[in-house]
Amino acid sequence: MADTPEVAAAHAGALPTDHPAHRMSASPYLRAARCQPTERVPVWFQRQAGRSLPEYRALRGEGSILDAIADPATAAEITLQPVRRYGVDAAVLFSDIVVPAAAVGFGIDVVPGVGPVAAEPLRSRADLDRLPVLDAEAHTPYVLETVRLLAAELDVPLVGFAGAPFTVASYLIEGRPSRQHEITKALMHTDAALWHDLMERLAAIAVASMRSQVLAGASALQLFDSWAGTLSPADYAAFVAPHSKRVFDELADLGVPRAHFGVGTGELLDQMAQVGADVVGVDWRVPLSAARQRVGAGVALQGNLDPVLCLAGWSAVRTAADRILAEGTQQPGYIFNLGHGVLPATDPAVLEQLTDYVHAYEPTYAGQHE
Repeated sequence: MADTPEVAAAHAGALPTDHPAHRMSASPYLRAARCQPTERVPVWFQRQAGRSLPEYRALRGEGSILDAIADPATAAEITLQPVRRYGVDAAVLFSDIVVPAAAVGFGIDVVPGVGPVAAEPLRSRADLDRLPVLDAEAHTPYVLETVRLLAAELDVPLVGFAGAPFTVASYLIEGRPSRQHEITKALMHTDAALWHDLMERLAAIAVASMRSQVLAGASALQLFDSWAGTLSPADYAAFVAPHSKRVFDELADLGVPRAHFGVGTGELLDQMAQVGADVVGVDWRVPLSAARQRVGAGVALQGNLDPVLCLAGWSAVRTAADRILAEGTQQPGYIFNLGHGVLPATDPAVLEQLTDYVHAYEPTYAGQHE
């Protein structure tokens, strides 16, 4: 459930008085994330940092994404580029969900054109030793320096993030991106003790990573459980939800909005809200009106434009945006976004036009501003 303004303010007291979350508390993104009315619909785009921007490609070059992430000046500039170009209402940290696992020494890299690849996937209990407790200052100081640089420059909230235990586990177990997650599901059902111990380890890493990002200056968080949609509701409830709940519970005292995102998770939206999320991401497969019924009152929604439509031209984008905005703004608590990430072939001009279009839309609850 979303905090009331009073509870949010009390929680924010856990942060230093000069933390950006205090300064930006009236931002459209943070207000919408707390289900408060806003004068305009806030908008940002998942994977907006990089992907389709020519200035991103020019800056990053051909090296590994992990190398770019490890350079705070580069990572901060890439984070800022879409904010400058589009005028979006939030910045998302340029990083990757496998950064903590790579930093503690598991042995995983992001291979161009493939994705996360582990040369030696997790196969036994002994492999848990390759996932020690994350000390963010020692293991990922470059991430925290990037956040500090951004906190000093941004005038919109910075969204920090981590990979959810299930999605990160799937990469560590499969050794590379998978469509079916055969090895992951086999471990889940044949060695439940190892599975839950692994998930506990990854939950602790996610908490440590995201907490450090907030303390360094991030004003909101998002837990990416990108591949949770491959699970049945029963398996999600038994093998995943308790560990995601731990992540949300252990970050609640920070008082910043916490979003939860997955792809193909229409049948899991209720559970994804119940683990403690303030905001639930909705992909393009579920109408926002149905999603709102599933997540219940007091939880904001984010989404749900099909990113492929951005390749189809402005007419197609505008038609879909009209429908999404009409459904999303029936009540406070809606953030416009894509149902997944920006595709590399996307024309940045389309996202520029879309941002302006969303900002010009008047929410149906206009006039209810506090």
